[in-house]
Formats: sequence, C-alpha cells, structure tokens
Amino acid sequence: MESLHRALLNSSWVSLTAVGVATLAVVMGLLSLFVASKNHFPVEGRTVLLTGASEGMGRSAAIQLAAKGANVIIVSRNVGRLEETLAEVRAAAKSPSTQRFHYISADVAEPDYAAAVIAEAIAWNGGAAPDIVWCVAGMSTPMLWAEDGSVAAARRNMDVNFFGAADMSAAILREWLAPENASKSPYAEPKHLIFTASVLALFAIVGYAPYTPSKWAIRGLADTLAMELNLYPNHPVRVHVVYPATIVSPGLARENQTKPDITVELEKDEPPETPETVARRAIAGLEKGQYFVAVSLLGKLMQAGIMGGSPRNNWIVDTVLGWFMPVVYFFVLKVMNGQVLGWARKHGHPSTYPKKG
Repeated sequence: MESLHRALLNSSWVSLTAVGVATLAVVMGLLSLFVASKNHFPVEGRTVLLTGASEGMGRSAAIQLAAKGANVIIVSRNVGRLEETLAEVRAAAKSPSTQRFHYISADVAEPDYAAAVIAEAIAWNGGAAPDIVWCVAGMSTPMLWAEDGSVAAARRNMDVNFFGAADMSAAILREWLAPENASKSPYAEPKHLIFTASVLALFAIVGYAPYTPSKWAIRGLADTLAMELNLYPNHPVRVHVVYPATIVSPGLARENQTKPDITVELEKDEPPETPETVARRAIAGLEKGQYFVAVSLLGKLMQAGIMGGSPRNNWIVDTVLGWFMPVVYFFVLKVMNGQVLGWARKHGHPSTYPKKG
C-alpha cells in the first residue's frame, strides 16, 4: 500500500491526483453547508465490546471509548495483558464513578467461541447485550503463495480474521434481532456492528496472499449484512467496516518475521501509523455515520476505486472519486508491476530467496 502512496506522488501524473483531491475537498465543503452535524456514534452510557483489545488498535480504541463515557468489555486471549489494558481503560474513564469495565478471555479462532463471550457479557451487563460490538482481533502472516506453508498460514489467518469476526457477528445479531428485542420507538439509537478489514481489502499487493483474502471476506460479509438487516426494521443495527493500513504494534513485529523482502520494498516509503491515531480516526468516521471508514487519504481514494455494490458514505463524493480512480490505477499498476518485475530481474527466482519465519 505504501508503494501506492509513492505512485500517487509520481510527477508524471501528480496533477491528476491533485484534481481528484481538490474535487473531493470542494464537494465535501459544499455538502457541509447543507448537512447538519450530528454524532452518529454516541457511546456515553452505552456498553461496547471489543475483540483483540489487549494490544494495538483495539487497546487504543477501548481507551478512547472509555474517555468518551462508554462502558467497555475487552476480549483477548492473554489474561495478563487484559488485566493491564483494563487498568488503562479504567484510568481513562470520563465518569469513573458510573462507568463499568470488564474483560473476557477467549480465543477468536476457536469455533463457536462467541456465544459464550456474549453470554458472559450479558450476565455482567445486567441482562442486556452490549450496544456496540467492534471486531478488531486479527493477524497477518505475509508469505509468497508458492512457499511451503502458505496455505496453512492462510487457513490460520482466515480462522482469526474472518471466522473470528463472523462468529461474533452471528452471536450478537441473534441477540439484537430476537423478536422480543424489537425497538419500542422508531427513533431508538441503533446498535453498531463494526468490522476491521484492511486497505489490502481494497488493493492487493505481492506478499500478502495468506492474509488479504480474509479481509476481502470481511468486506463481503459486511456488505451482505448491511442489506440483510433491512429485514428487521424494528431492530435498528448499523454495520461499519474500518480500513486501517500498517499500524505500529506487536502484531506488526510478528508480521515482519515472515514478510517477503519485495513486500518490505513496496512498503518502505510510508511509515506506519500509531494505534492511537488509527483508533481516533476510526472513531471519528463512525461518529460521522460512515459505512466504509478509511483512516487515511490514501485509504479514502482506494475505497472510491472499488465500491461496487457496497453502501456509500456519500453518493456524490464517492461517485466523483469513483470516476477518477480508474485513471489513477492505470498508472499505479504500471508502477507497482514494474517494481516487481525489476525485483525479479535483480534477485532471480523466488526459490533462491532467504527463508524467513
């Protein structure tokens, strides 16, 4: 993805990018004159459950949501890290005397793990299901697809990234959509189901074959649920998908242990974001009511280039950028494929590359 950013700065067509960005700014500026500001993601006094919340983006999001007044349940495997994180979440509370915090130890890769997690959350929360569920837990094992072990790595990535989120979404929707839980008011604050994908679900690059399909699958599930939930007009639920890029975290350190050198080369020109920054931007997008929540300008441009049948954040902005991005991608693909071909000429057959991991 960082190679895409470098391509966007290429002098041969930077003017095209500038036109697209300027168009986006103008259109959004005009729209802001007519659209009232509203927080579509109020969390004060509501209960939020986050998976993968003992480190990285999930941990930062839990802390920031506590600072906005939410009751927070964090889910992860490691009890020691959960206890440390819960202390930081509690310390960030907006109203320490009234907010409540809890952790649940669970492995999202285990089949049917989520039902027990939701049951424990409901019992702790006075018999009520969490109002917001954010599936953050994930992993990445970059490898070349022809390497030994790549398919096994892909299965593990799919278990954690996709099935971990899919299992949780099914468990919480069974609670939210039960007939007895129908809203008593058409103006009731909706529940929120948040998936965490990746910019690699918008644009794939070499080295992430075991990882990228799991994030594309999340987007497919979210798009499907966004339509399916129309079957339940008296059970308002909003679906969102967050698209972070590289984040400084323990997960990045683990990822780099197997990452191919060509992938490192493609990513070298854009530094990773801090978990705090990514969480803050994601929450800001949720507060704006966005379905696709891109946390960078690059992500917003990539999002516009691949919307297909997905719900739009803004039909005008997304359509204008959608017209523009195919031109951008013409150059991007030429640049990136040229880099990969040049790497092959310089370094030879991938079977001769040093083994990692």
